[in-house]
Amino acid sequence: MLTEDYLDKDLIENMINNRNLGCIEQVMENLNSRAKTWNIVTISRIKGPLSAEILRPALDMIQRRHPRLNSRIVRSRNSLCFQTEGTAKIALRVVKKANEEQWQEVVSEEMNQEIDSSKCLLRAVLVHLQSNSHVNYLIVTGHHAVGDGLSSIQLHSEILTYCQQIVSDGMINPVGSLFPLPPVEELLPPWTQGLKGKIVSTLFFLQVALQKLWHRPQTLGFEKYAPIAQRRCDIIHRTLDQELTQQFIHRCRQEHTTVNSALCAAMMFTVASKFNQDSSKNFRVNCLSYIDLRRHLEPIISNEHMAVLGSSIMSFYTIQTNKSFWGLAREVKQNLETSIKRGDIFKMILVARHFINFCLAYPQQVAATVSVSNAGRVNIPSVYGEFELEEISFVGSHALYAGMFITHVSTFQGKMLLNFVFSEPSISRYTMETLVNQVMHYIFYVCNLKLESVLNNA
Repeated sequence: MLTEDYLDKDLIENMINNRNLGCIEQVMENLNSRAKTWNIVTISRIKGPLSAEILRPALDMIQRRHPRLNSRIVRSRNSLCFQTEGTAKIALRVVKKANEEQWQEVVSEEMNQEIDSSKCLLRAVLVHLQSNSHVNYLIVTGHHAVGDGLSSIQLHSEILTYCQQIVSDGMINPVGSLFPLPPVEELLPPWTQGLKGKIVSTLFFLQVALQKLWHRPQTLGFEKYAPIAQRRCDIIHRTLDQELTQQFIHRCRQEHTTVNSALCAAMMFTVASKFNQDSSKNFRVNCLSYIDLRRHLEPIISNEHMAVLGSSIMSFYTIQTNKSFWGLAREVKQNLETSIKRGDIFKMILVARHFINFCLAYPQQVAATVSVSNAGRVNIPSVYGEFELEEISFVGSHALYAGMFITHVSTFQGKMLLNFVFSEPSISRYTMETLVNQVMHYIFYVCNLKLESVLNNA
C-alpha cells in the first residue's frame, strides 16, 4: 500500500486540494461566466514605496498559502471542479492615474470584467498616483467562489505583511499551505443535511416566495431595461470621517440598535421618500442583509480562510406615515436577530441557488428594494514597516441586481467607508448620486440629533 513517504509532496497536495465545486461555488462560477458579476473587489489605500517588484513575490506567497488561490476551475464530466495543475500566477498590472479619485475608474473596470476561471481565480492592480508618489491603491478582484468580503480584506493584510518582509529582509519567510476547506454546505449544522435538509430548504424557499408575493415590495425598478449581458456595474464612494463615524455609532447605541440596521433604515427611507409622494399611503419595501457565517459555525472559522462564507436574510417592512427612523432601525435589528436564531442564515445557503437561478431566468424582476453588506470594524493592523494602510473597503460586482439600492460598508481606523453599487442602465448615475446624497443626509442629521424623521418629512 502506498504511504505518504512514497508519494511526491506536490502530488499529495494536489490530491487534497482538487475537488468538485459545491452548490454555492457552482452558482458563483455561473454568475461570473454569464453576468460578469458577483466577484469581490477589495480596495486599499497604501502610503509607502509600494512597487510591482515588491508586490509580485508577495502575491506568489499568498497563492502558495491559500489552496483555492492556487486553483482554477475546470469542467470535467459535466461537473465543475477546482484543479491545481495548470493554474496561472495571479495576474498583476500597474496603472498610473493623475489624481486620487481615479482609483474608482479602475474599480469600475474590474467590476465589469469577468475572471478567466480556467486560468486563475484572483487578479491585482497597483495604481500609482502621479499627483502623490507616496500613495498607491491596491485593487484585488477575487472570484466569489473562493472568497468573500472579510477574507478578501484579511488577504490585503497578508499581502502587506509579505511586502514588509521583502523590504526589510529582502526575502519572505517560508509559509505552509492552509488546509483547504470543504464546500460551505458541508460546514452547516446536521439538520441542514440529507432528507431533512431538503424538506427544510423547500419550505423555506416557499415561505420567502410567498412573503414577496404577499408584500409586493416596491423597488427602484428600471429607468431603462437591458438584458443581463448588456448590464454594467458602477460605484459611488463616500467616507464618514472619524468624528462623524463615532457620532453615528454612539447614536445607534443610544437608540438600542446597530449601525447595520440604521443603514438599512436610511436606505429604505430614501427609496420611500423618492416614490411615496402621497404620504398618506403605506410604502412596502424589503431588505437583503448579508451576514457572516463564520462565527455561527462550529467550529468557528477564521477570516484568514479564503472561502465564500457569507449568507443573507431577506426581510419585509411597511413604512407607515408615522414610522420613525429609529423605530424602523430597531425593527430591522429585531428581525435579523430572530431570523438568525431560527437558522435562516443556514437555510438561505440551501436555497441560494434557486433564488439566483430565478434572477437569471426572469431578468425583469428586482430581487429587493435595498441591500446592505456591512463588514463592520476591520480588525487588521494599519502599519507594516514602511507601508501604512490608510483605508480599506470592498465591493461586489452586482450587475445582475438591476433596480436595487446596494451598499458595501467597512469601518477602518475609525472611518466608515461606503461603496454604493448600481447596475446600469436600470439606474442612472444621476439618480444614484441623488439617492446616495439623501442617505448621507440621513446619517448627518441623525448624528446631530435632528432626525426623529417620519416619512412625510423625509
